[in-house]
Amino acid sequence: MTCKGLMGKKLGMTRLFAQDGRVTPVTVVQAGPCVVTQIKRKETDGYDALQLGFEEAKPRRVSRPLQGHFRKSGGTGFRHLQEFAVEDPGAYQVGQRLTVDAVFAVGERVDVSGRTKGRGFSGVIKKEGFSGGRTTHGSKCHRIPGSIGSSAWPSRVIKGKGLPGHFGFERKTVQNLEIVDIRPEENLILLRGAIPGPASGLIAIRKPKIVRKR
Repeated sequence: MTCKGLMGKKLGMTRLFAQDGRVTPVTVVQAGPCVVTQIKRKETDGYDALQLGFEEAKPRRVSRPLQGHFRKSGGTGFRHLQEFAVEDPGAYQVGQRLTVDAVFAVGERVDVSGRTKGRGFSGVIKKEGFSGGRTTHGSKCHRIPGSIGSSAWPSRVIKGKGLPGHFGFERKTVQNLEIVDIRPEENLILLRGAIPGPASGLIAIRKPKIVRKR
């Protein structure tokens, strides 16, 4: 059975035109090629999975323990490592290269995970969507959160209260995106719609947990 996912890099968004003039917004992703750096088996590790490496790294950027680890799969170091489930690990070998056309097919649905854009420290209007105070003459509470606690019972700030703080840079998953096109000669996969993260951001493309009909 095929591996259930690949790592990739978001390149950006564009659109495709059909013969009848319909426009499809797509996200272009460089998916793989990924190299099998380790095979996890249920007998020894408790689960079946493949550890994949993506984007080659310079030798001076790889620590000595990882250099020894990568030596088993050909000696090439990688910037990113991630595990993906597989039903039959015996069908793969350490050092094998996995391409996008060997794992996915056009028309298939996939789940895409990535980190959203980091916005830094943000206030409650930008971060939590608060409406803010009045902008009339004499008002002194334009963008502040206002009262956040209770004067009597329970006399504390309720857990989950929206407050200023770090905004973005969270791992998000978009489910059931359709594969519009695959271009194996360029290691590209075109997904309908948007995916989380900035351009050149690392993403993971997996087989869907739940297939929804659309």
